[in-house]
Amino acid sequence: MQIEVTGKPVELADGATCADALEQGLSKKQFKKVVAAKCGEALLDMSTTVPTTCSTIEPVFAESEEGLAIIRHSAAHLMAEAVKKLFPSAKVTIGPAIQDGFYYDFDYERPFTPEDLEAIEKEMLSSVGANKPFVRSTMSKDEAKKFFSEKGEDYKPEIMDDLGVDEFSIYTQGEFTDLCRGPHVARTGMIKAFKLLSVAGAYWRGDEKNKQLQRIYGTAWQDPKALKKHLFRLEEAKKRDHRKLGKQLDLFSFNDEVGPGMPLWHPKGMLLRTILEDFERKEHLKRGYDLVQGPLILKREMWEKSGHYENYRENMYFTEIDDQAYGIKPMNCLAHMMIYKRKIMSYRDLPQRYFELGVVHRHEKSGVLHGLMRVRTFTQDDAHLICRPDQISSEILDLIKFYQDIYSLFNYEFDVELSTRPEKSIGSDEDWDVSTEALREALNESGMEYAINEGDGAFYGPKIDFHLRDSIGRSWQCGTIQVDFTLPERFDIVYVGEDGERHRPVMIHRAMLGSIERFIGVLTEHCAGAYPVWLAPEQARLLNVTDAQLDFVNKAKALFAAKGIRIESDTRNEKLGYKIREAQVEKIPYMLVIGDKEVEAGCVNIRSRDGEDPGMVPLEEAAQMILDAAKAPFETGGMSYSFSG
Repeated sequence: MQIEVTGKPVELADGATCADALEQGLSKKQFKKVVAAKCGEALLDMSTTVPTTCSTIEPVFAESEEGLAIIRHSAAHLMAEAVKKLFPSAKVTIGPAIQDGFYYDFDYERPFTPEDLEAIEKEMLSSVGANKPFVRSTMSKDEAKKFFSEKGEDYKPEIMDDLGVDEFSIYTQGEFTDLCRGPHVARTGMIKAFKLLSVAGAYWRGDEKNKQLQRIYGTAWQDPKALKKHLFRLEEAKKRDHRKLGKQLDLFSFNDEVGPGMPLWHPKGMLLRTILEDFERKEHLKRGYDLVQGPLILKREMWEKSGHYENYRENMYFTEIDDQAYGIKPMNCLAHMMIYKRKIMSYRDLPQRYFELGVVHRHEKSGVLHGLMRVRTFTQDDAHLICRPDQISSEILDLIKFYQDIYSLFNYEFDVELSTRPEKSIGSDEDWDVSTEALREALNESGMEYAINEGDGAFYGPKIDFHLRDSIGRSWQCGTIQVDFTLPERFDIVYVGEDGERHRPVMIHRAMLGSIERFIGVLTEHCAGAYPVWLAPEQARLLNVTDAQLDFVNKAKALFAAKGIRIESDTRNEKLGYKIREAQVEKIPYMLVIGDKEVEAGCVNIRSRDGEDPGMVPLEEAAQMILDAAKAPFETGGMSYSFSG
């Protein structure tokens, strides 16, 4: 039997495994890094006999995305084996690989402790040292149900019923056996770098009505160096946690009496978001957008007509007024269409670009709420572009350029995805094809690289998603562009063409920062709370040494404020060192110290947040220095955030 391995012909004996094929086709150094094989789109265990239908075998290397997922899923099985050995009465449920790691959900009578995690990790290391093979076998549904039921694993039969197949693959390492599609690494010794991280509650099947299980999270990597780098990033992420910084900087809070997922914005936090929102308004006005605003609630019939009621109602809130049902808006598009319909539009009037910082509400499950990153009420920088079909490409290209300009201002790099029609959707195949192709053509013309995310479009149209990469390498989906033929059809919006006839326009839905709340959370972690000077709610703080300087402090504060600088003064009867440290903790860009020498010279002594110390500077010069720093991002097109390591 002849087969190709990475383009190289290899002769195999009957019954040869994928490992046999790859060992012949790769160098020894390459072969050591392989964790699985690939035939077409199918991932195979190394021990799998090469299928007779397979003409080409490709290696799956440990450092690849697919390779890491296999290592992490294998580590989840390794963890489950350790848990079952140490806590025999624990019942196992599911244990998938996730981004950067893995988890396994267990049903156990008491909470797992940090000491338990240490013991589990120690047992996992013992299993790695034993270098046990992962062995695949198959069972019929009846055999598998009997096998797991006899072991007291009550959750497995339910999983099997849902899968709707008659035969299941089973993996065993040591004394542990689990239902699994695979593939896995060949032996436990190949799981070289892992760490258990935390325990959290998780409802079975994600349903709050079901029993709460315990989810143990871990991470696994191809080698100890990669693990060490990731653990460093996790520690850095803890320091940057926007929930911690939000409290430290006195920006926002949550209160159980108000309700989960409902942020309360404190004065400094509200000023921060107002500055950001005003910036967005100005940028949109410069680009030909009109500012609009729709109501917070609309009649339920509107949501039924749009398809939201059928496809999105589990995420919506509803109320009743005068025996009429209303839906609290989860998005702003319907009101924008009604604004468009206020008069007959000509082809010369298009495109119409409507921008709204619209407050929306979405019913998120309590288990997924997370600070500002996942809330139930938020403000979306929503815009809808209603255009002629021949304007779609140019409008999308303009949007892409707009996004690039704004993201670069915050020093974000980003990845792009094109998401196609989901299973649950509305509209004709023809409209979906035209919409998808328009997005694809615009992306190709922009020259940006992008990935295809099959089946993840909005229910009314395909979309481009922008995933921002922050300063410690994490990815956050913020911007989106969606092309929609369906809602204009359902709401009968038209324009009068050059031929005098009525024609159907296209609606482009777009959000650039997305949720303002979420973007502030992401930005807070991106810059560790040290906002750029133009955005900082407090740009400078005056610090006196003694009460003898109070009059000069007030004079200086009035001068700086008159020039538009956001400045406060700390004149408490505290030691100067204490006041400086407090300002540093609060990430104030400039600390302006005033003692007797400064009063005599008409100066302030400047200490900057980043460690620069210009020393004594006259008031006017100091004010100009701060104003220049606040303008710098707009002039240079970028800001720099970094961390060492």
